[in-house]
Amino acid sequence: MPRKMPIDGEVNQASQVEEDAHFDFDLFVIGAGSGGVRAARFSANYGAKVGICELPFHPISSEVNGGVGGTCVLRGCVPKKILVYGANFGGEIEDARNYGWEINEKVDFNWKKLLQKKSDEIVRLNGIYKRLLSNAGVKLYEGEGKVAGPNEVELTQLDGTKLKYSAKHILIATGSKAQRPNIPGQELGITSDEALSLEDLPKRAVVLGGGYIAVEFASIWRGMGATVDLFLRRELPLRGFDDEMRAVVARNLEGRGINLHPRTNLTELTKTEDGIKVRTDHGEELLADVVLFATGRAPNTKRLNLEAAGVELDKTGAVKVDEFSRTNIPSIWAAGDVTNRMNLTPVALMEGSCFAKTVFAGQPTKPDYNHIPYAVFSIPPLSVVGLSEEQALDQANGDVLVFTSTFNPMKNTISGRQEKTVMKLVVDAETDKVLGASMCGPDAPEIMQGIAVALKCGATKQQFDSTVGIHPSAAEEFVTMRSVARRVTASGKPKTNL
Repeated sequence: MPRKMPIDGEVNQASQVEEDAHFDFDLFVIGAGSGGVRAARFSANYGAKVGICELPFHPISSEVNGGVGGTCVLRGCVPKKILVYGANFGGEIEDARNYGWEINEKVDFNWKKLLQKKSDEIVRLNGIYKRLLSNAGVKLYEGEGKVAGPNEVELTQLDGTKLKYSAKHILIATGSKAQRPNIPGQELGITSDEALSLEDLPKRAVVLGGGYIAVEFASIWRGMGATVDLFLRRELPLRGFDDEMRAVVARNLEGRGINLHPRTNLTELTKTEDGIKVRTDHGEELLADVVLFATGRAPNTKRLNLEAAGVELDKTGAVKVDEFSRTNIPSIWAAGDVTNRMNLTPVALMEGSCFAKTVFAGQPTKPDYNHIPYAVFSIPPLSVVGLSEEQALDQANGDVLVFTSTFNPMKNTISGRQEKTVMKLVVDAETDKVLGASMCGPDAPEIMQGIAVALKCGATKQQFDSTVGIHPSAAEEFVTMRSVARRVTASGKPKTNL
């Protein structure tokens, strides 16, 4: 018999009728992305009988296509990072000349070869995720899942036939999908899905947006030789990040040859013989081979029939959940981007793990959203953990100390590349606790993962200072920043609209 559901150490008092009822599954998961697969596998390891459904695999998602592995693995973080690696070689080849490598003036780049390698890798990963589910004893169904009631899922198979399964618990893990702006000609643009599978590398690319996806694809295409114009609604990219670091990223993007258009929006796209004509709200016009809309993502809930069970959604369409990822319907849960909490793959994994512990291991566990590190894989990358300077001041009771280090990476002293690495620590003046860390420069994500452990453990600035550095490395700068760049009081909070 499926276990009872404990919350805050107490067993949930389900009715005897519910306890005695027979269910096809202890858990049925709709959506086999990172969070769904993690929840399914861990729940099965705790002894639950688990079913999971996912749309058939295709690199570009739609209402009828998806794939086991989800957005991150198939059309997000993983293929994006492969393209970032590919784009990085453009700059590396330039830099190699001053390191003695005699390289012919013209170096050809074969986009189709990289695209095929990328495709081969995501097909391989799709197979690995299927095997992970199978090895855990999870029953995988291919098709579209919908909620038919508090304890019932309807599955539409590939041939159109419908099946229904009962489950004591249902987990919604359908992620999110890219959005397009409502402008004339928007059908001529693409989203990140299509950008990862373009048949031809664009020579002229226009990117609309200022978030992760926008700056990453701008960096990718520029690194591969395209002319790139990046249109931002604000003055700086990456709203929500530390303002000082946002300015560093903007400077680096421009230094790499990307044309930034701050406080500018697109108003219309028109197809012409020479490409796509792009018109802006400033009256500018330019031609592009591709226009990427990196204008946000929305929770993927429209086709789930959640209203049938009375599941509450917020105004963005996200599933509303409590601290344990439970909806207002006790038998229905949700994890990952579909809840629009912190939309990162490792966070979806954490939420899936916590769900399984809470429901099937008798260990009520709330996801912990403190000190989660994250990275923007621009070229060079930005990575952060903890609070930005603005967030620290907003939450501070007293003064905040800011430590910064700006330097020319050792590699650049020989290559001649004019691109600074910037590091930053934000410290509580009273407790000496390090509240946040940021870095923009080569290897920033690799370095920040280690810094995140320190912040999670509550490290102080004195402990950073007493740590011996690795020399010569960029990372050692985090333990050698002795001088306070500035001391800011909470009353002097910077207000920004950048």
